[in-house]
Amino acid sequence: MMTASACCDTCFTGDNDTTLPIACTLEADDFKERVTGIRALAARSLRSSRREPLQLILVYAPEALTEVQDLVAKESNCCSFMDFDLQHDAQAVRLTITAPIEALAAADELFAHFAPALAREVA
Repeated sequence: MMTASACCDTCFTGDNDTTLPIACTLEADDFKERVTGIRALAARSLRSSRREPLQLILVYAPEALTEVQDLVAKESNCCSFMDFDLQHDAQAVRLTITAPIEALAAADELFAHFAPALAREVA
């Protein structure tokens, strides 16, 4: 099994080969760069966001579609334990990020990269 650095102290579950590791596979510098890009995208285009215990619902301006698609592709690769559901129409780009139940204790930290203000605010 590939060893990956956990994104936080509580989210690596690599002891069981039958489950998907709950860990980001980015190196520290790449992680910082990714977070900077996510926050810049949010500053430019994020219209609204809502948090539930295991979900983060983000709504971006429609012109952000290409950037959000790129974000989903990159995040799906390094954080494959999370589900990224992307929907869009002429009015908005909607991204729902769902963490597995095994990541409940780490959900605040997982979602903080996408919407820091909502990290500990659960609907």
